[in-house]
Amino acid sequence: MRVIDAEGENVGVMPTADALKLAKEQGLDLVEVVAQAQPPVAKLVSFDKFRYQEIKKIRKERLERKKKLVSNKQIQISVRSAAGDLELKAERGNRFLKEGNQLEIVMTMRGREKANKEFAKQKLIEFEKTMITVDHQVISPPRPGGRGFTMLITPKR
Repeated sequence: MRVIDAEGENVGVMPTADALKLAKEQGLDLVEVVAQAQPPVAKLVSFDKFRYQEIKKIRKERLERKKKLVSNKQIQISVRSAAGDLELKAERGNRFLKEGNQLEIVMTMRGREKANKEFAKQKLIEFEKTMITVDHQVISPPRPGGRGFTMLITPKR
């Protein structure tokens, strides 16, 4: 069995009984780290500390996996938005899509604007087709909701 001490230094190859004796002398536990290796690798550590570090490593890996999941970003435009405002929003939306995020485009309408819903819907579709330049696909077409229309798009993979 190959033994590694608490500082990470290689002690050498020794029989299991000698490794256990060495661990007992130092007041530590002998923990088998790699059983498949030839010879198997064991480490002289406090088992509680070893278990704590393993749990910490597993939680960190889970958190990393969750971070890699796609997040939703949102931009809001209005029926009365000027061309410059739309260009700024489109630039931001293109950046979000390049980062791999889903993009929700919200067309807000207030007051009398709500009377002409078809115009707002067409303006939203036109914004998506002309201003969003990154290759994308529409997940959900414009649908009424809240104070206007929402549309969800995602980058093509």
